[in-house]
Amino acid sequence: MQLSPVLNILGLLATILAAAMLIPMCVDLYFGSDDWQVFALSALLTGFVGVSVWVATSRHEELDLGLRQAFLLTNGSWVTIGIFGALPFMFSELDLSITDSIFESVSGITTTGSTVLVEIEKASPGVLIWRALLQWLGGVGIVVMAMAILPMLSVGGMQLFRTESFERAEKVVPRATQLAGGIGLVYTALTAIWAVMLALSGMNLFDAVAHSMTTLATGGFSTRTASIGAFDSVAVEWVIMAGMIVGSLPFAHYLAIVRGGWHSLLNDPQVRWFMMLVVGLISLLCWHLMQNGLEFADALRQASFNGISLMTGTGYVSANFSAWGGFATTILLIVMFIGGCGGSTTCGIKVFRLQVLASTAKVQISRLLRPHAVALAYYNKRPVSVEVMDSVMGFFYLYILGFVIIALLLGMTGLEFLTALSGAATSISNVGPGLGEVIGAEGNFSSIPDSAKWIMSFAMLLGRLEIFTVLVMLSPGFWQR
Repeated sequence: MQLSPVLNILGLLATILAAAMLIPMCVDLYFGSDDWQVFALSALLTGFVGVSVWVATSRHEELDLGLRQAFLLTNGSWVTIGIFGALPFMFSELDLSITDSIFESVSGITTTGSTVLVEIEKASPGVLIWRALLQWLGGVGIVVMAMAILPMLSVGGMQLFRTESFERAEKVVPRATQLAGGIGLVYTALTAIWAVMLALSGMNLFDAVAHSMTTLATGGFSTRTASIGAFDSVAVEWVIMAGMIVGSLPFAHYLAIVRGGWHSLLNDPQVRWFMMLVVGLISLLCWHLMQNGLEFADALRQASFNGISLMTGTGYVSANFSAWGGFATTILLIVMFIGGCGGSTTCGIKVFRLQVLASTAKVQISRLLRPHAVALAYYNKRPVSVEVMDSVMGFFYLYILGFVIIALLLGMTGLEFLTALSGAATSISNVGPGLGEVIGAEGNFSSIPDSAKWIMSFAMLLGRLEIFTVLVMLSPGFWQR
């Protein structure tokens, strides 16, 4: 396998990351924080490595990635950014260990939102912007990956979204490059719009910019320890709720809207399913909270914000949902696995896979009743191929198996049952907060053992890269000629 094309792109990514570090450096300089030196040093180190690798592997001919190289590049991108993104945390006044720094960085780039910071307000403005920037970059990277790369690699049923003009894996890089420009512009415009709306809702400009980045990325890193609950503003919560839903819908439709076509968004079955699931979740939680004595307005506000936040994998918190009782906790644990639509910044199993699974189950029942009838599974009024059905079934099986194994491993590190179970769910589904007192709405991940943090860091990457992309690298056949 030729590694030079892969290393070339990884070098370029590290160079872009080094340039991104100059933004929090300028923020710290503006606010008079000494941590600007940390970002200057981190940018210098990252830039030196990135440019060196980029120049050493550059060729004049066009890059041509094969299937295995595309898998290697996809994994390498997130690992590279996760490692170099940890440098500012390690060198800053927060004085985080290597484990904590990498955990925070991987949590950022995978848009998970789990944090080891006990008092977030103590971090410098540059560090707070860096956390938001990591999630923002991770969000746009995930959209490009879901729209350009994973359909080519036929990962977990993503081939449903393969476009006819880009059928072969060798087209990965040109395809990603073409899409990245359009997506980047739409993503930046949406972030700017949400920053303005949050500023008009009462946030200061710094908080508005940071939260708009982590809202559209469905990441959930906040500038406050109490998350969105610290602002205690109905207007802020509704703006962020709208942002979380926008981040959970397929970005391909936003590109179509820019070109003047609204119909694709309105006619997409996974968008309709997603909105129905959101309404159903809010209704259940709202009813449960009213049964426990809350007024309708408060119940609707808390149920809507925290329900959408956990289902979309954003992980913002406005109330202590761990104290809502067993029924609500069970529902929230289940919806952590759902996520949003394919081609969005969200995490989890994704709505389109649930639709394919439901359609497959319907076909199986039909075959039991009429063994000789020809029954086909459909998605978006098109027949689903056996290849896609097998891919989705395999993904679902591995997702649940991965969750079980991670929960067992976390239990072995000494975590109690609810912490281990919700820790596995929140990391593989890239949600952020878990359930219970330790890692729940009012807790953080600082007190869990280092071994558990490494397990969860791997689980975040596993969930973010759609499982198959990581597991294929562990196959001996992948490395053979």
